Amino acid sequence: MALHIVASRPDPAVVGLPWSTPLEDWSEEYVVPLPRGLSRHVVRIIRLRGRTYAVKETQEDIAFREYRLLRDLQRLGLPAVQPVGVVTGREDAQGEPLPCALMTEHLAFSLPYRALFTHGMTADNLPSLVDALVVLLVRLHLADFYWGDVSLSNVLFRRNAGGFAAYLVDAETGELRPSLSRQMRAYDVQVGCENVFAELLDLQAGGAIGTTVEAHEIVALIQKRYDELWSELTELEEFGADEMWRIEQRIERLNDLGFDVDELDIVTDFHGDQVRIQPKVVELGHHRRELQSLTGLNVEEAQARRLLNDMASFIAHYDLGREDRAIAANRWLIEVYEPIIAMVPPEARGKLEPAEIFHEILVHRWYLSERAGHEIGIFETARDYIDTVLAGKPDELVAAEDR
Repeated sequence: MALHIVASRPDPAVVGLPWSTPLEDWSEEYVVPLPRGLSRHVVRIIRLRGRTYAVKETQEDIAFREYRLLRDLQRLGLPAVQPVGVVTGREDAQGEPLPCALMTEHLAFSLPYRALFTHGMTADNLPSLVDALVVLLVRLHLADFYWGDVSLSNVLFRRNAGGFAAYLVDAETGELRPSLSRQMRAYDVQVGCENVFAELLDLQAGGAIGTTVEAHEIVALIQKRYDELWSELTELEEFGADEMWRIEQRIERLNDLGFDVDELDIVTDFHGDQVRIQPKVVELGHHRRELQSLTGLNVEEAQARRLLNDMASFIAHYDLGREDRAIAANRWLIEVYEPIIAMVPPEARGKLEPAEIFHEILVHRWYLSERAGHEIGIFETARDYIDTVLAGKPDELVAAEDR
C-alpha cells in the first residue's frame, strides 16, 4: 500500500520520516526528550527541521475524525493543539500494516500535568489547575463542543501569570453539535470530576502530592467553579428600568473575568418598567486582545492583564495620560518590557515564556521592596531575579528552535 499523507500545513520533510518503523521504535534521531502525558495510544514527540510535533498512532477513522475536529476548533479560535496531518498506508519491512498516525504541532512551553510536579509545582497549585480546566471546559461548551473525556491527562498546561492556561490535546471523543444540552454539559462535568479524582489519587500513590490532600475537596471545586463561571457568562438578569447602570456593571464583571461581550440580549416589558439582559456571545481574551492591539505582544490572558497593569503604572508615573494610548504603550514597550527581556541570557530563554518571566520579575520586585522597606527599581529587580531565581529553574522549552 502506498503511503498517503493528508496535511493542513505541508512539510516535505514529513515524507522522509521512518513511517515503516513502529512509532515506539523510532530512534533519538527524531524523538526528543519532551515530557508526554498518559495516553492509551503510542505517542512520541519528534523534531523535524527545527519544528516540534507530536505523533500518535491510532485507527484511521479515528485519526481523520480527530484531525478534522481539531481544525474546526482552530477555526473557532478555541485553545487546542494545532493539527498537522494524517499518515495512512504505513507498512513495515515485511509488508505488514502499521497503524495510522496523527500529527499535531507541539505547543511551546506547555507541559502535561504530571510534568508540572517535577518542575516545582506543589499541591497548593491544584486549585489553579482546576480553574484552568474549568475555563477550558466552559469555553468549549459555549461553542457547543461536547468533550466526552474531560481529564487533566487530555490537557496541556501553559503558565499564565502565576496560574495556568489549559489547551485541549486529545479530541478523540469530542463532538461539535448544533447545540449542547444542559444534560450533556452536566455529563461532561461529572466525567471530569470522576477522572480528576482518579488522577489525584494516582498522584498521591506516586508520591507527587501528599496524602493530606483531600482529593474530593479539589474535585468539588470543578463543579463549583464551573457553575459560577457558566452562570456569570450566561445567566438571565432582571432589574428595574431605573437601574440601567447594571448593564455596564455586568459587562465590566465579564471583562474582569477576561471575557468580551460581542452581543447582549436586552428586553424590556410592555410598560418599559422591567429590563432583562443576557449575554449572547462571549469570548475569552479581553486583555489579550487589548495588549496585542497596543503592543503586538501575543500572550496568555492573565499575563496580558498583568502587563497592562504595569503599563498603566508606567503611564501614571511619567504623566502620559494625555498622550495617545498607543504611543504611551509603545514607549512602555521599548523602555521597559523589551530591555528587561533582552537581559535574559540565551541559555535561560527556554525556561519560561518572556511574558511569564516579566510577571515573575514583578512579583520578585514586590518581595525585594518589602524586604528593603522601599521600592526597588525594575531593572535592579530583573538582574537579581535572573541571577537568583531564573537560573535555578528547569527548562520548559526542551528542543526549542535554534537561537
